[in-house]
Amino acid sequence: MVALILLAFLAIIIIAVIAIALYFISTQRSLVNLDELCKNALSQIEVQLNSRFDAVVALAKTAAKYAGHESETIIQAVQARGGNVGNNQTATPEVLNQQSDMLSQMMGRLNVVFERYPELKADSLYIEVQEGQKQYEENVRISRMVYNDTATKMNRMVRQWPSSIVASMLHFDVKDYLKVDDEKKKAYPDLDEAFKK
Repeated sequence: MVALILLAFLAIIIIAVIAIALYFISTQRSLVNLDELCKNALSQIEVQLNSRFDAVVALAKTAAKYAGHESETIIQAVQARGGNVGNNQTATPEVLNQQSDMLSQMMGRLNVVFERYPELKADSLYIEVQEGQKQYEENVRISRMVYNDTATKMNRMVRQWPSSIVASMLHFDVKDYLKVDDEKKKAYPDLDEAFKK
């Protein structure tokens, strides 16, 4: 009788150990999967930013035909700053935010040139590159959403119990989110103010 109780107790312990091991393996695989998805999403953003940079250079070269010295200075600045896009730094949310901000500043400088030369806006190359630029911006926006959604899932697993135990044992950390460009926030109308008028 005692042997039967001991055998049952041993079976319960073995089943519990197997269940814990299966949970640990399953959680580890989920964490690795989410971590890789985050890395992939950051890489996709970096690729899109590089393409966007190439479009900015093409726009600057198009402007050079009309604006002469003024746009040559912009091209040099774009190429000097753009040399850092994706080359020397690991893709992190902070680095990608800096690159995106830098590209937005360059586009702002180019837009000043475009406003001074209305005939430039009618140039077919300008129109084509501008359309490409808009597509790259949309691709970056979508890639940012994918990254932030994946980071949210990862952060939940890292912070919620009991998966947080596995995450801390395997050194998985909370992922940073990509921020929204402050200039783009300002571009949206304040609906409260609009409806007060």
